Amino acid sequence: MVQQLLKIHFPGKLVFGNGSLANLKDEILPHAREVLIITIGPLLNQLDPFFNSLKEAGVSLHVNIDINQEPSFADFRALMKQFEGINADMVIGIGGGSVLDIAKLVAAQLKNDQPLEAIVGNGLLKGRQTGLICVPATSGTGSEVSPNAILVDDEHQKKGIISPYLVPDVVYVDPLLTLSVPPAITAATGLDALTHCLEAYTNKFSQPFIDIYAYEGMRLIAENLVDAVKDGKNEDARSKVAMGSMLGGFCLGPVNTAAVHALSYPLGSTFHLPHGLSNALLLPYVMEFNVPAAPQRYADVAIALGCERQSDHLSTAQAGIAKIRELIAACGIPATLKEAGITREVIPQLAQEAMLIQRLLVNNPRHVSYDDAVDIFNAAFE
Repeated sequence: MVQQLLKIHFPGKLVFGNGSLANLKDEILPHAREVLIITIGPLLNQLDPFFNSLKEAGVSLHVNIDINQEPSFADFRALMKQFEGINADMVIGIGGGSVLDIAKLVAAQLKNDQPLEAIVGNGLLKGRQTGLICVPATSGTGSEVSPNAILVDDEHQKKGIISPYLVPDVVYVDPLLTLSVPPAITAATGLDALTHCLEAYTNKFSQPFIDIYAYEGMRLIAENLVDAVKDGKNEDARSKVAMGSMLGGFCLGPVNTAAVHALSYPLGSTFHLPHGLSNALLLPYVMEFNVPAAPQRYADVAIALGCERQSDHLSTAQAGIAKIRELIAACGIPATLKEAGITREVIPQLAQEAMLIQRLLVNNPRHVSYDDAVDIFNAAFE
């Protein structure tokens, strides 16, 4: 592994716990009189008491529920057009990763004259003047604590906007908000969170400090995800998966993801598969590809996943890959590209588009060429 300078930007305040949403208004009232809330329709009934408490305290609310899928540049521009004339003191995102990413960008751009295209990349955003609170309602992206936001550009390519100014001022993680998430989404988002931790731990630029988060995140998710999928009202399992997801989010700024995410991007941006499912489809195959380059790291992954240590690192790592396949099967989601509706004919296109995501591929412990990408997609096909 290659050591790099370690930079971590933590939220100003983090509150984690079942029922913690009830205390969120106390974070808002001293600082804001006009608030823009970005969320999703299915949460509105659950959020009504929170909204009413703010209104009763004299806070002016603007609630938007337009983000229902992975957001695009066009979606963001449309939202900013709607928000013209709103003089919000604070933006609050309550939802999955797409909602949180948009909320982070809206807060940054409300009083910023930089065009969207000028902030795409790492460290190009010049600042944020509007308060920002993030509240995850799924356990997957870890966006609530990361400096990242992902949008699909006008050419259907996923682009990352990475900046310490996108880290929220306040984060509330209330696992009870995830109780109503359907099994398939629980599975896909949970496997996405697991992938964040796994790719951080096996990253070419891994960091000992981040390894702590990554390892514990893998352990918590592997041990509890199936229970959360099979019994969505299991508060203990939901809470532990939510914690694992948040730990994965802490990995995304200092270390970030690698080939699984790079290869999954075109599945989402071009073929509109859910992000978590895209990662789950590719994870065991990228692991198989990477193990020869980092057998000890992948052996550690296997132990975190609950496997017994074998006679050597390679055997232990292979047990970890088998464990990932077992998790995917137990979660009941598609295990191959064919099952997910992808045809073999598009594999060259997928590989070509994945090669554009060099900002992530450079992190992979083993170099991935175009031919390697084709081989991985073919292996994942059926």
